[in-house]
Amino acid sequence: MRGQTKQLIIPIIGMHCANCANTLSRGLKRLPGVDEANVSYANERAVITYDPRRVTPDQMIELIKSIGYGAALAEVDLPVAGMTCNNCANTITRTLRRLDGVLDVNTSYASERTHVTYLPSMVELSDIKRAVRDAGYKVIEAGGSEQAQLDAEQAARNAEIADKQRKVIVGAVLSTIIMILSMAEMVGLPLDFPGRLWLVAILTTIVQFYLGKDYYISAWKALQNRTANMDTLVAMGSSVAYFYSLAILLLGLDPMHYHVYFESAAMILTLITVGKFLEARAKGQTGAAIRKLLGLRAKTARIVRGTGAEMEEIEAPVEDVLVGDIIIVRPGEKIPVDGVVIAGQSTVDESMLTGESLPVSKVEGDVVIGGAINKTGSFRFQATAVGKQTALAQIVKLVQDAQASRAPIQDLADKVSAVFVPAVIVLAGLVGFYWYFWGAAAYYHHASPLGTALIFMATVLLISCPCALGLATPTAIMAGAGVGAQHGILIKNAEALQTAGAVDTVILDKTGTITKGKPTVTDVVESREWRVESGEWSLGDWEIERLSDSATQSAVHTISNLQSPHRSISHSLLFFAATAERASEHPLAEAIVEYAKAQGVSLGEVEHFNSLTGRGIEATVAGQVVLLGSPALMTERGIDIASLQADITQLQDEGKTVMAVAVGGKLAGLLAVADTVKESSAEAIRQMHAQRLRVMMLTGDNWRTAQAIARQVGLDPAREVKAEVLPGDKAAVVQQEQANGRVVAMVGDGVNDAPALAQANVGMAIGAGKDVAIEAADITLMRGDLRSAPQAIRLSRRTLRTIKQNLFWAFAYNVAAIPIAAGVLVPIFGPQSQLNPMIAAGAMAFSSVFVVSNSLRLRGLKL
Repeated sequence: MRGQTKQLIIPIIGMHCANCANTLSRGLKRLPGVDEANVSYANERAVITYDPRRVTPDQMIELIKSIGYGAALAEVDLPVAGMTCNNCANTITRTLRRLDGVLDVNTSYASERTHVTYLPSMVELSDIKRAVRDAGYKVIEAGGSEQAQLDAEQAARNAEIADKQRKVIVGAVLSTIIMILSMAEMVGLPLDFPGRLWLVAILTTIVQFYLGKDYYISAWKALQNRTANMDTLVAMGSSVAYFYSLAILLLGLDPMHYHVYFESAAMILTLITVGKFLEARAKGQTGAAIRKLLGLRAKTARIVRGTGAEMEEIEAPVEDVLVGDIIIVRPGEKIPVDGVVIAGQSTVDESMLTGESLPVSKVEGDVVIGGAINKTGSFRFQATAVGKQTALAQIVKLVQDAQASRAPIQDLADKVSAVFVPAVIVLAGLVGFYWYFWGAAAYYHHASPLGTALIFMATVLLISCPCALGLATPTAIMAGAGVGAQHGILIKNAEALQTAGAVDTVILDKTGTITKGKPTVTDVVESREWRVESGEWSLGDWEIERLSDSATQSAVHTISNLQSPHRSISHSLLFFAATAERASEHPLAEAIVEYAKAQGVSLGEVEHFNSLTGRGIEATVAGQVVLLGSPALMTERGIDIASLQADITQLQDEGKTVMAVAVGGKLAGLLAVADTVKESSAEAIRQMHAQRLRVMMLTGDNWRTAQAIARQVGLDPAREVKAEVLPGDKAAVVQQEQANGRVVAMVGDGVNDAPALAQANVGMAIGAGKDVAIEAADITLMRGDLRSAPQAIRLSRRTLRTIKQNLFWAFAYNVAAIPIAAGVLVPIFGPQSQLNPMIAAGAMAFSSVFVVSNSLRLRGLKL
């Protein structure tokens, strides 16, 4: 049993004392399959002896995380050259997974990259690269910046395409000559001369080993790895035709009885190389979105260094910019990194990053994004994020991860691809066996049985196309994710893209999604019953102050402190309400505080504060207990609101959020706050309805407010609104819809939306929202425009349709073509229905080109 165990060394993050190490050690030892676990606090490593048949490294790492610690993992994304089909990608994946310390491998034939997650304590990057090379492939390497690595990768891809182009030209010229010399008699050309077949053989040999070299090497490497790929089929198919014909010539057999197939061997390799050349060019276009994004990066930055008389501007590579540096940007220049404007103003074109077509105004205090283009003015900004931390770098990584990820719909194709080539080889052997012993005698009386059998075998080998199966899904995902990025729609992974295509219900959070998320105070109402007795003053009759935009700009009174005998009634109410709310981070609280300050109210100190989630707040201000929240909260606390019920009803009917304020246990008044609807929301919801989506709005507001907003944006207040939903209950609403068989997309932007975004089948975060919401989401809508949501669903549906078209073609092609190549039509239509190996090779080559070209059509999709 000891011989079956392995050792795993995991670097641990988050230990603070020796007791942490003991806790981890005990937890790991309790895991079934773990024989021994030694965790050292000194070197922060766990050395684990385990039985790989009973427990996996992933399970151990998950346990470490569940206990409250972390594992120091490394990730690397390697560009790989030399892959010719999806089986090559599978070979690389299997090879790397056999390395101790490698936890996860995802190799994409479409993007020609492999992403590896590994334990640096057990395996080094050089080991991973060596394993890829030993498997018969090339790792493209470059030092320096990420841009240098990208340039090196692109140069290697271009060199590969140029090499294929040279081979296509050589193959086309020689194959044309071979065809003319071989078929001259059939078309009546007087080209029969001594040594003609030998000349054909020599020219074919050049084609066979110049064009076929890559296929032979790849097939041999695959054999060494005990697998088979598309190159195995090509090498076998072309070799059958070539070596059979060469043997007939060398043995001096009669070519009239024993047909030679030199022209077939040459055209087979030429047509397949043409297909591979076109496929490589088309695959390069699927990654154009990434290259376009990376092309946005500025190469230099104008940095201000020094202070006072020693201050100077220096132009430095963007890699030298540090957080905190002051950078100057002039008209027409690219913004080098992310930052905050500290002086000047301008308009900035962010269209390539967010999809927002109109330039955005930037003034002091506004955030600027690296990669955007400055249009008109000059400004200075302070760098807040550089290198991989910039928004552009994170967008690029997100798109790369999405393009390299696997969609569930790909599973069937992957399973078929895994056994496809061996199955075809076995089938070709059976076909040859049949035609040699029975078929040739029945239908080809004057031909050699061996030649007939070999040609049918070659045709079966050549027409089979595993590449189309392997390219069907990833090329569409790459194209779809790229189109999304260009429109400010960032898709986290392929599974999200696939699921979004099946969405039938969209749940919209109101605040920040349908509305602008910037509420403002619109009405202040004070109660006549409110009496405050302190020193020399008291409040008498009540009044209503209706506030408009112009009122906000009017002159205001200022109160110096609570005991001032000369203050307006509304200022007293605002003093208590705003002082209590200043400790809250809720958007409504910010609106009240901002409004009070605009009215000249000097705020006091909060002596005690308690947030009543989803209902309001309770605080102590100037010795008075202040309760601020929904009318329901007042009723719950026994505070009579009957005197202002008519005002509450009126304000709620106008779609405003009404908050009651009680001071010292008595109703002091009302504050009405409204969050205006985004200009694009009604159009976005109209588009969703046109897509036959069920749309629902979620809000914590009361029913009257919710219904007023719903009517503004075209939602049915009776069927498409859920109001008075507490933040913690949003996920439950999503769950309820899922229980009813719905595929749900949740669109939100706030911190309290994160659980609902995670619960939904597809979570969509508005890009202007909180980081935690974006982290929980599957799709990020960079523009903050709700119209991006139906665009994302439209993109997903089209991508999913393209994947299904590709898979249908790939399966249908092979299901139909292989039997025809095997000769099933010969007994029905006669010997003339035999498929020529050249046609088989051409069909196979252009099958994968069709799949890639079909995926590229997504680039022209209008969202």
